[in-house]
Amino acid sequence: MVSDELPVIAARDLTKTYTFHQQGAGLGGALKSLVRRKYETRLAVDAVSFSVGRGEVVGLLGPNGAGKTTTLKMLSGLLYTTSGELQVLGCTPSDRKYDYLRRIALVMGQKTMLWWDVPAMESLLLHKDMYGLPKAEFEQNVAELAELLEVQDLLNVQVRKTSLGERMKLELLAALVHGPEILFLDEPTIGLDVVAKARVRTFLEDLNRVRGTTILVTSHDMDDIEALCSRVMIIDHGRLQYDGGLDDLVRTARPRKLVQATYATEVDTGPLTTLDGVTAVESSGLRVKLEVDRERAGQVMEQLTRIGPLVDLDVADADIEEIMRDLFLRRSTLADPS
Repeated sequence: MVSDELPVIAARDLTKTYTFHQQGAGLGGALKSLVRRKYETRLAVDAVSFSVGRGEVVGLLGPNGAGKTTTLKMLSGLLYTTSGELQVLGCTPSDRKYDYLRRIALVMGQKTMLWWDVPAMESLLLHKDMYGLPKAEFEQNVAELAELLEVQDLLNVQVRKTSLGERMKLELLAALVHGPEILFLDEPTIGLDVVAKARVRTFLEDLNRVRGTTILVTSHDMDDIEALCSRVMIIDHGRLQYDGGLDDLVRTARPRKLVQATYATEVDTGPLTTLDGVTAVESSGLRVKLEVDRERAGQVMEQLTRIGPLVDLDVADADIEEIMRDLFLRRSTLADPS
């Protein structure tokens, strides 16, 4: 759900650099660095500009080290920007004012907000006091979120005794108990099994649909992105390479359909290889697989019905994960021609 209001996130030429010194290995390297230090500046985010409307669910994609997590940390106020302009909910995140922090939440799949040695409810009560939640509002939020996440029976269980999937759902509950308007997610399903991932995705879909929560999510799991996001932003080497619809990205990066036809008897695939728009034909027993240009797909499928008794026909887009892999591999090759 997206409204016509002013964007809740507005970034213009957002830039972040890190400066650090290099030190050789061993005692000699340590002593040498005390006398003469060699500094290096690394550009993590390079003049990135974008905006996010209220209620949008946006996927932030890129290879490891691309600048995704750094961007989330600047948006949430954990890191200062080196240069550029950044406004989130009309505030400057790095000021870390209470009124701003009260309206956002950040969940990082590899870090925990919960105390491991006590039940999750103890951490939730701390959040209640930290955010100044009235008792009635707190209890209602906990009850609603616990039901949606199916963790009612885990609230009074020591966190260290819960599974990874259960802990991740409790982390989401803790992040959302104060009712934030924006949720930043960094690899929220990392390490989870298939069932736990599906439940987390369903919960996030419901959260956005029912509460209108704006969600910005980074993930290497393309199933997360396909399930949650209609819009994606691709960051590579700190720069914004793409910002648009997921469907448009698929059409641009892999403008073909994958067609698989199953026949009752073996067929001659010769006529298919001469059709306009067909770029690959593979035949195995009763099954025929083709890659075909999107605009020619209808004509090709009509031809498939003519070459034999058709039993089943499946048409799909190229796999999103494969598209991402190809894009990043292509850019890496261009950046390092050696």
